Amino acid sequence: MKLTQICAGLAVLAVVAACGGNEEKRAVDSAKSGKLTIGIKFDQPGLGLRNPDGTYSGFDVEVARYVANKLGVAPQGITFREAPSPQRETLIENGEVDYIVATYSITDAREAKVDFAGPYFVAGQSLLVRSDNTDITGPDSLHGGKKLCSVTGSTPAQRVKEKFAADVQLQEFDTYSACVEALRNGAIDAVTTDDIILAGYAAQFPGQLKVVGAPFTTERYGIGLAKGDKASRERINAALESMIQDGSWQKAFQSTVGASGYPMPAPPQVEK
Repeated sequence: MKLTQICAGLAVLAVVAACGGNEEKRAVDSAKSGKLTIGIKFDQPGLGLRNPDGTYSGFDVEVARYVANKLGVAPQGITFREAPSPQRETLIENGEVDYIVATYSITDAREAKVDFAGPYFVAGQSLLVRSDNTDITGPDSLHGGKKLCSVTGSTPAQRVKEKFAADVQLQEFDTYSACVEALRNGAIDAVTTDDIILAGYAAQFPGQLKVVGAPFTTERYGIGLAKGDKASRERINAALESMIQDGSWQKAFQSTVGASGYPMPAPPQVEK
């Protein structure tokens, strides 16, 4: 065999090997090493928050830890990574996280790119305003060019504009905490996202902010996974069912979100 033929054969093998190493990342495979990288929010009190001392707290964090434990990973084996709303699909698709627990609503558009386990919670969109505001009582009262803030890569503000107040002025920031700061300093009139997220911010600034109006959507929070990772999805769904059945779900909710005064709902039905 000629040297050129040998080299050509080796090149083909190298390409095949490279392609073989490009398979989607599976959370269950990472868990076998005793380590997981989990995406959460860093700026949502009661749900996903990085505390000043570098620890993490919130309902999403507790769900993430419970699931990791059921996959065989101890707390010290978890690396939490910030997962801002616009970056969640990218983090999963690039294999930078094993799964994401970050108030991640299950939608058809997102399911085209990633898979979801769950849901583990059902919320509803609402509005956050300053405590002295009496004009805004719900999405229908946002007419007159009022300024409404939400997060880039999320859909709540656009939904309000399309369905309730066509002349509302939309303002987008990278994080909800930036929206909240703009609300507190008077740069905007309201923040919109899920009621459970807003309740956490209202509790963080007592006497300054309040949640108004009844929820006007249904948001099913899922755990985001790589597309096609059926094995991990099944294991995580089983973990969520166990969390609900053994009372850990209720305990986690009460110790995190419960402090905001948000009433504990019935646990959701985990989909198969």
